[in-house]
Amino acid sequence: MRIRTDDEVYRVDAVWLGPPRATMPWRARYVAWGVGVVVFLFVLTIERRMGISLFWSIAWGIVITIVVTRFICSKISHERPLSSVAAMWLRELTAPRETTTGEGGAVTATRVRVSNSRPRRRPRQSRRTQTKRGRGGGVRTPTQARA
Repeated sequence: MRIRTDDEVYRVDAVWLGPPRATMPWRARYVAWGVGVVVFLFVLTIERRMGISLFWSIAWGIVITIVVTRFICSKISHERPLSSVAAMWLRELTAPRETTTGEGGAVTATRVRVSNSRPRRRPRQSRRTQTKRGRGGGVRTPTQARA
């Protein structure tokens, strides 16, 4: 036994078929018309900035608009509206990413200070000098001071 869903109810409400007695040969949702107008203006602006002539920019603009609008509208539905898809797209673009490249570049010695003379060891102190100063260097107790 098959259970019928209520998807047809949602599809009917969001479709504009065209003017009375002169319907369009295709079904387009209201959101598709809005997305199409915005995409067409955006594509036309880019094509005119590229220096394409007016006739070809309009002709290719219509073709590109249809392709982009169909792609965008295939991602949205009554369960996932355009606003949530746009918010998801914006969050995906601005989300922090893991850095895959290392920080810094090649190792160079440009900041290493170089002197003309080679560093020498300090001469060792004699045992007498070390005992005068005291190896512990801390405070002595009265019994240690007597000894």
